[in-house]
Amino acid sequence: MSLLNTVPQVTFKTRVRDESVPGPNPYRWQDLTTDEIFKGQTVVLFSLPGAFTPTCSSNHLPRYEELVDDFRALGVDRIVCVSVNDAFVMFQWGRHVGASNVFLLPDGNGEFTRKMGMLVDKSNLGFGLRSWRYSMLVRDGVIEKAFVEPEFGDNCPVDPFEVSDADTMLAYLKGTQPAGVTEARQGFEG
Repeated sequence: MSLLNTVPQVTFKTRVRDESVPGPNPYRWQDLTTDEIFKGQTVVLFSLPGAFTPTCSSNHLPRYEELVDDFRALGVDRIVCVSVNDAFVMFQWGRHVGASNVFLLPDGNGEFTRKMGMLVDKSNLGFGLRSWRYSMLVRDGVIEKAFVEPEFGDNCPVDPFEVSDADTMLAYLKGTQPAGVTEARQGFEG
């Protein structure tokens, strides 16, 4: 197996606010390609098992939200959170946690996650196919650095949260490594 060097080409199904849409739900479908997200940009992307889940809602997403100015000061153009959830769930989750700085990207079919090699079966928890928890720094579509949680695999009885957090990525960008934090896996197997 080889390590992925670039993000896979996929088209995400997103919803965008459009005041020209009549009625109480002024949103329309809009396709968003990998190139539109990553081309010419420095992006920090993190992925998690699901919207509304405890660690994702209490720590993973909120900490990236909290540190957005620190990331921007280090040249990051965009922070993206991807999850194998549909656009409606991601929208409501964003409202629930007050996300306004991190772009919540729905990977409803799991295509991006599968092509990244990060799609795992979480049927033991009743989740079905979901993303493994990871983060990566992407410059113009090229994956520069990836932090993948340990114990990667199907039906893992634990949900590790050790290296895909905002502080670890920020430390990497600053050229420092917090005490006790080690990288679980570098790169992705494709």
